[in-house]
Amino acid sequence: MPQRSGPFRGFRRTTPVGAVPGTLHRPPEPVSAACRITRMEWSHDFIHEEVIDTFEELNELVPADRRYWFRVEGTLDVETVRRLGETFDLHPLALEDVLNTHQRCKVEEYPEVLFLVTRLPVYEAEGQLATEQVSMFLGDGFLVTLHEGRAPVLNPVRDRLLHARGRIREFGADYLAYAVLDTVIDNFFPVLERLGERLNHVDDSLETGSHVDTRTELRRVRADLLLLRRTIWPQRDALSLLLRDDCPLISASTRTWLRDCYDHTVQLMDVIETCRELCSDLRDFHVADISYRSGEVMRTLTVIATFFMPLSFIAGFYGMNFDHMPELHWQWGYPSAIALMLCVSGGLGWLFRRKRWF
Repeated sequence: MPQRSGPFRGFRRTTPVGAVPGTLHRPPEPVSAACRITRMEWSHDFIHEEVIDTFEELNELVPADRRYWFRVEGTLDVETVRRLGETFDLHPLALEDVLNTHQRCKVEEYPEVLFLVTRLPVYEAEGQLATEQVSMFLGDGFLVTLHEGRAPVLNPVRDRLLHARGRIREFGADYLAYAVLDTVIDNFFPVLERLGERLNHVDDSLETGSHVDTRTELRRVRADLLLLRRTIWPQRDALSLLLRDDCPLISASTRTWLRDCYDHTVQLMDVIETCRELCSDLRDFHVADISYRSGEVMRTLTVIATFFMPLSFIAGFYGMNFDHMPELHWQWGYPSAIALMLCVSGGLGWLFRRKRWF
C-alpha cells in the first residue's frame, strides 16, 4: 500500500485488532502485478539469472563459493511470504512487516538475518507523490528483496551485477544490500529537484503577479515535503544504526560505503528543510501580498468615497426644500454650486496627491 502525500494520508493499519503478533495477513487491495521471484547467482567470474516458477526451487542449494540474490517483485501473497520465511528461517514479525507495507524505514537484527525496510518515492498516474516499501533480508551469502511496486527500480543494480560494472561482484551480499539502499536513496534527488522547480515557479508567479493558484500549489508542495521528511528522517536513523552497531553480516569495507548513503540522507534532509523554509516564506509572502492588494483596494475606495463626501454634503445642503433660502432664487446659484464642488474636489485631489495616497 503506497503512502501518499497529504494531511495525514497514507497510514492505514490493516492487521485485525487483537491479532496474534506475527500473523500473516494480506490487506484487501487489488493486485497490481503478479508476483515473480528471480534468483541471481554470482561469484567473481560467474553470473547466472533465472526465474523461479515453483516453491521447491527455493530450497535448491547454491555452491558455497557463490552468493545469491532473490528479487521478489509484484503483489505479495501470504503463501509466497510464508514459503520464503520457511526457506530462509525468517522471523514471523519481519514477515508480518513485509505484508503490511506502511512500515517506516528501519533496521532489525534477528538471529542469522538482518531485516531492513526502506521506502522509495514514486509518482502515481495522477501526478501525486507517494512512497513504496522495499524490504530486504540480509543473510550469510544471500539477499532477499521484496518490492510490490510496478517500477523496476532495482534494474540498475541488476545491470551492474549482470555486466560486472564496478566492484559489485568482488564483494558479498552485504555490498549488494548497500547498492540497493544507495539506488533507493538516489531516487529522492530527482523528486526534490522537481519540487524545487515547482517552488521556483510559484516564486516567479508571485513576483510577476501572473495568474496561478498559489495557495493550492504551496499546499501540495508542503504535503510532498512532509511526506519526504517523514521518510528520510527514519532512513537516516537506520543507516546511523548500521554504522554504529558491529553487525557480523556487514563487513568493515561495506560499512565504509554505507557512510556515503548516510551522507546522502543528511544532504537530503538539508534540502528538504531548505525547501520547507522556502515554502513557508512563499506562503507568508503570498498572504502579505494579498493583504497589501486588499489594502490598496480599500485605499482606492476610501479616496473615491472621500471625494464624494463633500459633494454629497453640498448637494444635500442646497437640496433642502425651504422657501427662504437666498441662493435658491439667485441667478448664479447653480453655477456657483458647481464651481464650489469643483474647487472642493480639486483641493482634495491636490491634498491626496501631496500625501501620496494615490
